[in-house]
Amino acid sequence: MSETKRVVVYGASGYTGRLICEYLREYGVPFVAAGRSADTLSASMATNVAGIETADYEVVEVTHDLESLTDLFQGASVVLNTVGPFSKWGPEVVEACLAAGAHYTDTTGEQDWLITCDEQYGADFAAAGLLLAPGIAQMYTTGEIAAEVALETPGLDTLDIAVFWGGSPTIASTQTILFNAALSGAHYLEQGRYVPFDPEAGHYQLAIPGQHELALALPWGGTSHPVWYRNDPRVANVKALGGVFNKALMLGVPQIVAAAIEATKDMDADDTYTALAATAAQVMSTMPPRENPRLNKSLDSVHASGPLGRAHCVIHGNQNYKQTGLLQAYAAYHLLQQPPKRVGFASGCQAFGHRELLGVLRSFGLVSAPVLTVES
Repeated sequence: MSETKRVVVYGASGYTGRLICEYLREYGVPFVAAGRSADTLSASMATNVAGIETADYEVVEVTHDLESLTDLFQGASVVLNTVGPFSKWGPEVVEACLAAGAHYTDTTGEQDWLITCDEQYGADFAAAGLLLAPGIAQMYTTGEIAAEVALETPGLDTLDIAVFWGGSPTIASTQTILFNAALSGAHYLEQGRYVPFDPEAGHYQLAIPGQHELALALPWGGTSHPVWYRNDPRVANVKALGGVFNKALMLGVPQIVAAAIEATKDMDADDTYTALAATAAQVMSTMPPRENPRLNKSLDSVHASGPLGRAHCVIHGNQNYKQTGLLQAYAAYHLLQQPPKRVGFASGCQAFGHRELLGVLRSFGLVSAPVLTVES
C-alpha cells in the first residue's frame, strides 16, 4: 500500500467505481484503483474517468481473498468497496479492513448484508474506532437525507419512503437485484422489529410528487432504511419502496425474479450464484451510457408522521450513479481529515451529518433544495 495514497477504491473498473475515482480526483485525493485485473483497471481509468490524467493514483491487481486484501489495505485509512453482490463478496473485504485498521464503506442495497454488518461486524469496528458504513448510495442515502430533514420536526416516529430514479441499472446493480430477491427476504420496520414484506404482493402503486400518473414500486429488497433506523429512539416504523420511472421495466422485474427463483430453487449455493449471474447477464450485459441529467432524474419522497404531526420532504435530483460516486468520494475526503460522527455500524447521515451530505450534493448540482411541508 502506498504511503501517500490512503484511499482504496476496490472494484474501480466498474461503472460506480469509475465515478468514485472521478470525484476523488476533483477532491484532490490520491487513491489506489484496485481490482482483479490490472489491465482492465488501467484501460478503464484511461477511457472512462474524466480528467484522469490530472489524478494522483496507482493501479493495483489483487486476488479476492482475506490475506491478499489485508496486505493491500495495510496503511490505508479508508476502503470504498463497490464489489457486489456484497452478501457474497463483502465479508472478506470487511474482515480485511478490520485487520488492517481501515474504515469501510460500500454502495450496497442488500438488506441482508446490512443486517450482517450491523450484527456481525459492527461491535468489532466500534471497538477499533473504525467506521463500517455500508449502503452509501443515492437510492438509500439521498432518501435518508430527506427522512432526516423531515425528522427535524419533533414528535414524528413513522417513515414512509419512496425512492425513484430514471435510467437503466448497471450490470452489478442487475446482479444485486436478482441475488437479493432470490436469496433473501425484504423487511420493513414495525414497532422496532423487522417484519417481512409479502413476497406475493407484486407491485405497489404510489402517487409520487411531480406527476399525475401512478408509479409502480417494489420493496426493492427492503432497502437500507429499516436497518439504519432500527435502533433510533425517534423512529418506530419504516417502510421503503422504490423503482424506476420506466413502467415497462418495472412490469418486467417480478417476472424475471420469479423465473430466477423457480429455476434455482433446487440448486446448491454455488450453482445458484452461477445461474443468477447468467440470468442477470441476459437482462443487462453492457454498461449503460454515461448519465444525462435531462434523462437520469431522481426523486426521494418521505412522509414522516406521528400521533399529532406530519411532515413531507421531497428531494429532486439527477444522475443517481453520480450522486453515489460523489457521496463515496466525500466520505473518503472527510475521513482523511477527521473522525466520523459515529464509529462502528453507521449510515452515511449518522457518520457525516445529513445537512453536510445535502450540501455536498447541492454544491455539485446533483439535487435541488428539499421541499418540506409540515403539518402540526
